[in-house]
Amino acid sequence: MQWRALVLGLVLLRLGLHGVLWLVFGLGPSMGFYQRFPLSFGFQRLRAPDGPVSPALGSAGPSGPSWLQPPVPGAAAGRRRAPRRPGPGMCGPAHWGYVLGGRGRGPDEYEKRYSGAFPPQLRAQMRDLARGMFVFGYDNYMAHAFPQDELNPIHCRGRGPDRGDPSNLNINDVLGNYSLTLVDALDTLAIMGNSSEFQKAVKLVINTVSFDKDSTVQVFEATIRVLGSLLSAHRIITDSKQPFGDMTIKDYDNELLHMAHDLAVRLLPAFENTKTGIPYPRVNLKTGVPPDSNNETCTAGAGSLLVEFGILSRLLGDSTFEWVARRAVKALWNLRSNDTGLLGNVVNIQTGHWVGKQSGLGAGLDSFYEYLLKSYILFGEKEDLEMFNAAYRSIQNYLRRGREACNEGEGDPPLYVNVNMFSGQLMNTWIDSLQAFFPGLQVLIGDVEDAICLHAFYYAIWKRYGALPERYNWQLQAPDVLFYPLRPELVESTYLLYQATKNPFYLHVGMDILQSLEKYTKVKCGYATLHHVIDKSKEDRMESFFLSETCKYLYLLFDEENPVHKSGTKYMFTTEGHIVSVDKHLRESPWKEFFSEDGGQDQEGKSVPRPKSPELKVINSSSNVSGFLQRWFLCGRGENNTNWSFRVPDRRLVAHLDWVV
Repeated sequence: MQWRALVLGLVLLRLGLHGVLWLVFGLGPSMGFYQRFPLSFGFQRLRAPDGPVSPALGSAGPSGPSWLQPPVPGAAAGRRRAPRRPGPGMCGPAHWGYVLGGRGRGPDEYEKRYSGAFPPQLRAQMRDLARGMFVFGYDNYMAHAFPQDELNPIHCRGRGPDRGDPSNLNINDVLGNYSLTLVDALDTLAIMGNSSEFQKAVKLVINTVSFDKDSTVQVFEATIRVLGSLLSAHRIITDSKQPFGDMTIKDYDNELLHMAHDLAVRLLPAFENTKTGIPYPRVNLKTGVPPDSNNETCTAGAGSLLVEFGILSRLLGDSTFEWVARRAVKALWNLRSNDTGLLGNVVNIQTGHWVGKQSGLGAGLDSFYEYLLKSYILFGEKEDLEMFNAAYRSIQNYLRRGREACNEGEGDPPLYVNVNMFSGQLMNTWIDSLQAFFPGLQVLIGDVEDAICLHAFYYAIWKRYGALPERYNWQLQAPDVLFYPLRPELVESTYLLYQATKNPFYLHVGMDILQSLEKYTKVKCGYATLHHVIDKSKEDRMESFFLSETCKYLYLLFDEENPVHKSGTKYMFTTEGHIVSVDKHLRESPWKEFFSEDGGQDQEGKSVPRPKSPELKVINSSSNVSGFLQRWFLCGRGENNTNWSFRVPDRRLVAHLDWVV
């Protein structure tokens, strides 16, 4: 009898605990946002709805979160509205404490942690920590790895292309035997005000880097990491205002621009002999497209070349590079679904057939959308903005699930899922870490409230693991792919959201990210990729974007007085984080008619003539900046920010942030 009483007592105790949790944490029938996170309170696993979804989702059931439900036709038609202004009493400290406090924790504790003014001393400390992080990685690369492409920070040695295994695309797509990390880091040195090291690094690049190499590289990676950095550094050197300090180079004769031109010419064969105008994914820098080249490429890789190629064309006065990049964008755009307006993620460059029919915001598509908008910002071509607006409408109609508003209403907050490009049907229940760039892009178009919501989702995952797993399954509430290669996307969105809102919450986010990187990824000679975000085991690799993006955005987040924010010049960052001043000269296109459908060159994929390079027509950076696109500069400074200065994620989005760690 005693053991029966004991068992009964334990059962009643467990039921009582469940009841308390149910009441205290508000886990009522609506099951808000926080239920999606790994809080193991005994609730059953989320079930998929009735309908044609991937077999991986298991058996369907009649109920489930709204993320699993197909969007209601026409429900998203009004989502591109002007941001709502907070009403009276919505933005004060008391409201902030309630919003961040949640249930089960006192509002005062959250108010103290998240909503109080971020002290100037702490901000300076975090800025210096971010600078120190960059310096530690950069100095170790120069000491142990240069002139090789990357640093192996655990064993303190360099890494170049994997000559023994040409199929090792994870390495060979990126590393071209051209001192990648040094080249990629140039403008970070300038933004941090280190003029002596910037000048030294530029001279090293000019004197030691050559693209006449038997290296087969991915066109996309070479463009965003190398070409983009050379162009950014060239414009910093030739900027008459010199906002970052004296970054001029004695006797500089546009060498970086010449190098950018040389690299771009070597990439041009990717655009030849393709029936659609969509480029091959890889080229050999000496010999052109390999004979056994793959005819399949991802949408982002082929369609995210226009910013760098366009800048080069407009600096040189040579339309070739912009034309081939713009032709690729148009070719992809014309292959979108007639029913949904969506694009897939992998396409055959000869047939135009979609090999990968998944449409989402992450790998394979991310920077395609980003560059539609940023091309318009830089070049002012209305066609780019029209494509972006149409793409954004399709994204809202078919990818966005959950309630309409971020900070109010019933049901699940917004999330962007992966769907079939033709039907809009859910294909899987994971999102990847690259998608964390999207809140930053939403900031650029003024959709700040939605950006706040999506950013909170990714930050909660970071808080859970101290990093972002490469792929996270929001139905299973666990990572699908466990590594974290020091990616910058969440940091980028955090920085842009802070610039848009001036909300110190995002400074706390940045501090959490900084401290996690220091705690879990710092090793003997740099910062290492996390092989496993749960057990924190490491891989011996520090990718170049850690210095060119992750450290840069963290530094800018805490450096309020940086010339990027104070000089009066308007800047934009490329998809690799390279800074570009928005210059009126870049918006002058002497060949506009040349880009029309009937303009001057064959659209059937015949060979594009390679430009000759003995003489370069150079247009140097100008200090004059046109006053356009004011809504994009919502992330600018001053009075424009006051309406958003205290806007925060709502309680159900943020209250769980301490629970999941």
